[in-house]
Amino acid sequence: MLRQGSVVRGRAPPGVPVLLDGRRLPVAPDGRFLLGFGRDAPAEIELAVGNERHRLAIAPGDFVVQRIDGLPPQTVTPDPETLRRIRAESERMKAARRIESRLADAFGSFVWPVEGPLSGSWGSQRILNGEPRSPHLGVDVAAPAGTPVVAPAGGVVRLAAPGFVLTGGTVILDHGYGLTTVYAHLATVKVKKGDSVRQGEEIGTVGATGRATGPHLHWGATVGEVPVDPSTLVPPMRKPPPDRAG
Repeated sequence: MLRQGSVVRGRAPPGVPVLLDGRRLPVAPDGRFLLGFGRDAPAEIELAVGNERHRLAIAPGDFVVQRIDGLPPQTVTPDPETLRRIRAESERMKAARRIESRLADAFGSFVWPVEGPLSGSWGSQRILNGEPRSPHLGVDVAAPAGTPVVAPAGGVVRLAAPGFVLTGGTVILDHGYGLTTVYAHLATVKVKKGDSVRQGEEIGTVGATGRATGPHLHWGATVGEVPVDPSTLVPPMRKPPPDRAG
């Protein structure tokens, strides 16, 4: 079922243009393409494959309200200088996502970059230190500080920054055909811009840098300019083995 936040892989005859709601999508030579449906995707959207028109039904997401207290005040209500820095860092992240590449990793399998309890869901409405904020466009995975964070699939590092105000240690990976993924609040960044990485290669470690109250990984994804739920790229997380102590 198509749902707000989901990523869907499709295939058209080679050489045939594909448009989603009038926007032309990058298509691989063999016809493969990606669809990304945002948090506010309409109930119905048109997919055009050549001369064919398809009306796709999009189910609404089930978004929760999440309250987070105890954040550093300067990251919730920043002073003018910090706000300028936040905006500059946001532009760097947007620029990294705008790079168009034809890497085929976007169409391969993905794994979780780290495993642990989910402490924040994609699309939730966040109230930070009592103040309503924009929706949370990532999945938060709680894990001990220093836990390795690995690339969920192959790609190229488009951004590697050790200390952004909001996201702390931050890495953005380009997987091709509009799909990028972001890793935030890292304690250490172990790659640099331009590096090629393989699935399972360590790109950093879990931390609590930036706007965070405890160690966790914020994992996000974007298809084109549309933020999507990265958990739709991966199978369900493996359950830990039962505790056999005693």
